Amino acid sequence: MSVETATRPTAMSEAPDFPLPPLPDSWRSLAHAYVEAARANRNKIGLCDSTGASLTFGDSLVRVLALSRVLSRLLGPEPNLGLFLPATVPACVANISAMMLGKTAVNLNFTAGQAVLDSSVEQAGIKQILTSPKIIQKANLNPKGELIFLEDLKDKVTTADKIWAASMARLAPVGLLGRWLPGLRGNSLDKAATIIFTSGSTGDPKGVILSHSNILSNVHQIRNHIELLPDEVVLGCLPFFHSFGFTVTIWTILCLAKKCVYHFNPLDSRVIADLCESHGVTMIASTPTFMRSYLQRGRPEQFAKLVHLLLGAEKLKPELARDIKAKLGIDAMEGYGCTETGPVASVNVPEDRKTPDGRPVYGNRLGTVGRLVPGTSLKMLDLETGAELPKGSEGLIALKGPQIMVGYLNRPEATEKVLKNGWYITGDIGVQDSDGFLRITDRLSRFSKIAGEMVPHSGVEAAIVAATHASEQALVVTGVPDLKRGERLAVVHTDMGMTPEAVYRTLLAGALPKLWIPSADDFVCVEEIPILGTGKLDLRKIRQIAIDQLQSKS
Repeated sequence: MSVETATRPTAMSEAPDFPLPPLPDSWRSLAHAYVEAARANRNKIGLCDSTGASLTFGDSLVRVLALSRVLSRLLGPEPNLGLFLPATVPACVANISAMMLGKTAVNLNFTAGQAVLDSSVEQAGIKQILTSPKIIQKANLNPKGELIFLEDLKDKVTTADKIWAASMARLAPVGLLGRWLPGLRGNSLDKAATIIFTSGSTGDPKGVILSHSNILSNVHQIRNHIELLPDEVVLGCLPFFHSFGFTVTIWTILCLAKKCVYHFNPLDSRVIADLCESHGVTMIASTPTFMRSYLQRGRPEQFAKLVHLLLGAEKLKPELARDIKAKLGIDAMEGYGCTETGPVASVNVPEDRKTPDGRPVYGNRLGTVGRLVPGTSLKMLDLETGAELPKGSEGLIALKGPQIMVGYLNRPEATEKVLKNGWYITGDIGVQDSDGFLRITDRLSRFSKIAGEMVPHSGVEAAIVAATHASEQALVVTGVPDLKRGERLAVVHTDMGMTPEAVYRTLLAGALPKLWIPSADDFVCVEEIPILGTGKLDLRKIRQIAIDQLQSKS
């Protein structure tokens, strides 16, 4: 596929469905936005976690200023600061402090293995990493560089630091704070705020550079798209190395003065259900895989306050949506985005409503990922030619908006491949209906080119599920190299309830094209389907398992 020949965007495709109001003048950086919100909501509880930690916005500002002062004596001149920490209150405070010091925060993935960790540190030129002995021991990883343990910094906070932080938090004008804290000097909107390394589910991880403007714009888009509750309480169970965890459960919470309850492991279903009950959580942002587990292990009454249930990163299956409605009495709202889009690009909302200025915002349409957030434009491209398609056509999704990334770290060719005149070529295939709801139909990486024909993995998966009546979570179709046809399909599965031979015979008797039917020899049984720490399928590992197992068979 080539997108080099994409036609110049028309005036129609340039215009977003809904315009985005300008950012507040005071939002000159993430640090500026945080200080403004913290001072205006000094006595409001903002940050909590499963260890029992709890901070008001005022207390958090004092902690941040004290930590920033200590770190200013310890950190070198390198612009990028590594953070190797789980989602907790101290990790959130550390991320804010990085912004105060004008650093680019690089939250490192502690679930992807030593090789990915080493590559991320090297690519970002990281020399110092804020971490904890507990996470290093639990992850069984050894980050390269100088390790600064948060636990050790308590002893480095002097009485003078505490007095300075307390007085400055309450009294000092922001301009005066900027004398000590580079993140509060001038306008930093165009500067890099974070580098988030992609999950590597389909290839080598790339560092996505998001600016202060990208993240603040996405926060502003969320505020203008979703009618957040005045007393919204958000569950923060996604790691900060995940773009949603960083943008939504740190910065949306801080900039809009909401409350977040963090837990370091999204797989701890019972702990998470208990947190939802004890803190009255009103919003969960998670993946369908994780939510299915919460539904199974939690009691319905523990989610009694839940209003906003945002699910993304993978397709929301109709049966899970039905189970959520039956057990919790609310509708799950599927959304869509990528690390490269800040991440939020579109999301359903609870019900039909209008914005304060009278603009219609449509509700929740099952099977779609909702309408685009304000300020975002969409066009569909032909998979082969890259030409722009008429409205209503299914094609390759391209997005444009203020939340679109700056580019990939030190990878100009990779950046040029996906960024075209401000348009981000997502790699996802979809269609937008006449009401503006977007439906994702497939991902380009989830196709195999077999004997010149593009074969969709999801279509074959659906046929196998229909033939076996197995759970959709029991199998994944992937592509493996084939000498004769270039590629062929393999099925990585757990218990399907039928033998591969029986599945093969059933598919042959059905309507599926013969070219699409995987051989019975190309079924690989595993104990569990690999998933990433973010809840997505680990497509890269799944493909490698299939290749390794089939090679050993032959």
